[in-house]
Parts: sequence; structure tokens; C-alpha cells
Amino acid sequence: MFAKTAAFYDRVYAALGKDYDREADVLAALIRERAPRAATLLDAGCGTGAHVARFERDGFACRGFDLDPNMVKLARARCPEMEIEPGDVATYASTERFDVVTCLFGAIAYVRTPERLAPAIANLAALLAPGGQLLVEAFLAPADFVAGRPHAVFVDEPDLKLARMNVSKRLGAIAIIDFHYMLATGPGGVEREFERHEVGLFEVAQYRAAFEAAGLEWEALAEPAFPRGLFRGCKPTP
Repeated sequence: MFAKTAAFYDRVYAALGKDYDREADVLAALIRERAPRAATLLDAGCGTGAHVARFERDGFACRGFDLDPNMVKLARARCPEMEIEPGDVATYASTERFDVVTCLFGAIAYVRTPERLAPAIANLAALLAPGGQLLVEAFLAPADFVAGRPHAVFVDEPDLKLARMNVSKRLGAIAIIDFHYMLATGPGGVEREFERHEVGLFEVAQYRAAFEAAGLEWEALAEPAFPRGLFRGCKPTP
């Protein structure tokens, strides 16, 4: 995944306007509108820990996990008192049950196929306490993904000059995103790196079917902070 460029991840997305604190605050308000006493939160696919660090400051007792060991390392450095583990959204297991499980910034798309989406959602739902909430931020829907369009982002800071470019491809319902990097961090000169990401393009109806198959009450939340889509599933209370 981000094997070679994880250390620059937050700076790349800051250049694109990513605001983790605002997103976490919006989610905290949505969570507590429905469940004012929600206290425990698990962030699935926690990345560098930027969301979960804010959730902790918003008063939640948090844990996190990520498939990428480089992200786990960065999240642990950011949240040294928090339990951050390696884990896959489709298989992660815990004896603890949480008031909230989040899966943000399109991380769910790394399951790649509709056949793996439903079991992954079911696995996350199983980690909820009765009455708990699962919040999933979508990646792009199939109709919103345009193959062949060039993209670029540039970071221009005193200690880092970085250009990341890609022209994405599509194979059925899978987006193939080839990131090409040029970066300079010091006197060693300019380096080139390459990473391939393969992610699923899911319809809203597929998310809904997966949530409902997991026994959750599903809703799509219209929230400007999450323009690609934000879905909530609530676990019934016996």
C-alpha cells in the first residue's frame, strides 16, 4: 500500500485540503445526537491516526487498526497511549464491543469486490455493542470514477518537495490507481517512487445491502464534510 511514502501521507493530503479534525468533530456530533452516552470507539483502517487522535480529544476512549504496517507505526507514534494494531476490516477480531466503529476516508474500498464488501461490513458490525453505530465513508461510486483523467498534487515545503501524479484505470468495478512520486527531502537528490492501489467502486445500493445483511438499521447521511458518501448502521438493542 503506502510502503514507500507513508511518512509523507499527511502532508500530501493537507495539500489537498484534508481536514481530519473537522471531519472527526462532525462525526462526534452525529454520534452523540443519536447516542449521547457513546464512549468507546474503534477506528477501522485508522491510517496515520489523525482521525482517532481527534476522537480521543473529543472524549472517546479509542482504539484503532490498519492493514498497512507503516500506517500502524505512524498512528502509534501519534497516539502513543492508544492501542493501535495491525488488522484487516474483513477479519479483525476483538473480545471488546464498541459503542462506535468508524471506517473512514474510503478505506472500505480496499476490500476491492462486492463479494468481500458484505463480509467486511458484517465483521465490523459484529464489533458493535447493542445500540452501537457503524459509520462508513464511501470511496467513489462507479458513475463518479473517470478513468484516464490525469491528477496531480504538489507539496512545496522547506524540507520537502513532492509531486504525486496518476492517471487511473478501471477493470470492471475495480479502480487501479498508479501513483508516481518525485520527491526531494535533502542533499541526496531527487527520488522516484511508485505505488499501485486497487480499490472497489461500490454502488450505494451495495453498501445498503451489506449493512442490512449484517442486521443494521441503515441510513445515508447528507453531510458536506463527506461528499463521497457517509453511511450509518445502527445495531438494534435487544
